[in-house]
Amino acid sequence: MAKMWAGRTDGVTSKLADDFNSSIHFDSRMYRQDITGSMAHAAMLGAQGIITQQEADKIIEGLSGILEDLESDKLAFDMECEDIHMFVEQELTSRIGDVGKKLHTARSRNDQVALDFRMYLRDEIDEILDLTEALIRTVTDKAEAYADAIMPGYTHLQRAQPITFGHHLMAYSMMLLRDVSRLQDCRLRMNVSPIGSCALAGTTYETDREFEAKKLGFNGVCMNSIDGVSDRDFAIELLSALSILMMHLSRFSEEVILWCSWEFKFVELSDSFTTGSSIMPQKKNPDMAELCRGKTGRVYGDLMALLTVMKGIPLAYNKDMQEDKEAVFDACDTVKMCLKVFTEMVAGMKALTQNMRTAAQKGFINATDLADYLVRKGLPFRTAYKISGQIVADCIAKGLVLETYTIEDYQKHSPLIEEDVYSAVDLSVCVEKRISLGGTSVASVREQIAYVRKLYPTK
Repeated sequence: MAKMWAGRTDGVTSKLADDFNSSIHFDSRMYRQDITGSMAHAAMLGAQGIITQQEADKIIEGLSGILEDLESDKLAFDMECEDIHMFVEQELTSRIGDVGKKLHTARSRNDQVALDFRMYLRDEIDEILDLTEALIRTVTDKAEAYADAIMPGYTHLQRAQPITFGHHLMAYSMMLLRDVSRLQDCRLRMNVSPIGSCALAGTTYETDREFEAKKLGFNGVCMNSIDGVSDRDFAIELLSALSILMMHLSRFSEEVILWCSWEFKFVELSDSFTTGSSIMPQKKNPDMAELCRGKTGRVYGDLMALLTVMKGIPLAYNKDMQEDKEAVFDACDTVKMCLKVFTEMVAGMKALTQNMRTAAQKGFINATDLADYLVRKGLPFRTAYKISGQIVADCIAKGLVLETYTIEDYQKHSPLIEEDVYSAVDLSVCVEKRISLGGTSVASVREQIAYVRKLYPTK
């Protein structure tokens, strides 16, 4: 097949080189953006008198027909074409004749692909934002259901202080809110049109770049034509935001996996989002959470791949940059699937609240509250800390917890301890005393829920 760029060379390359050079097998997914961008470009050419209005209308009508036929599967992609741009132009010319060849006036594939890529990723961000917001709602719903369910909070994976399951879940809602903010910021910086930058130096035609930008929903235009075609920082920024989002899903996954184990048994997942073993009939494996955790590494790899591609490329466009799309497409596809699965998995997750509370009691996570109790009785904190530690050690030796330790034993350690100690170490009281903003008291958790609900009301 003769190449549209034939001229300086005869345009004949080997089949091996064609296959290596071709990108249509992955950039064909940008066909809507490519055709829509070309329609705006034709409209600009007509409005500026660079081509006649009749020619512009004919081109737009032809492009509209191609889009309609692709959407309805009447037209298939020609995988012999080098890329989606060449496919559309070739198909257009075959339908409307030489007028179709005028479409590429005052542009290059360099600014065309940069335009398509920004438009495509802009749409992907919108979809990922919707999915992330759905997960925020689901996690917040679950937090509301368990706003007063007491569990041990951990540091170093050691039981530390009593919290509620609702409080723990709301930590993830807050992380996801920041993920939304990062994606929104990324979209804002991405939403600048490169079309009209041409190959790298602009064009001699009197184009109207703002006209095209406005028609395609951009907030403005790239102010330097070299920058417009040669950078992919918008894609790298998106991959970075997606990597952070996946990191949050991975941490959440790790906890779900731990919580499902017999060693914790804090939650039970729906059968719909677990699998069994081919040999061990007792198993109920949290495979969906494990896959989300595993796929995080895949998204990290996509980020590192594009950073590595871009790190040594001189200005302006280089063919290396064809490697930008597959990494970003893969990351977007992976994140969208993980968000969908994770949302459904969390929605069906049931907390085993009695197991949580029992673990909280056995962990002596109310020992800090015992020390605070002694401080309020007049002891210096370090003295109170030491006495509390001695009481915990004695409880462990006797197989007791602070709530069942006798008042006689308490008073052996300090005569200041009275019957009101049992109220001080009651887990519910310990939780409710955490009244500071953002703390674990039920009222504070409900305040956090209300904050999120204001941003994302329940549908």
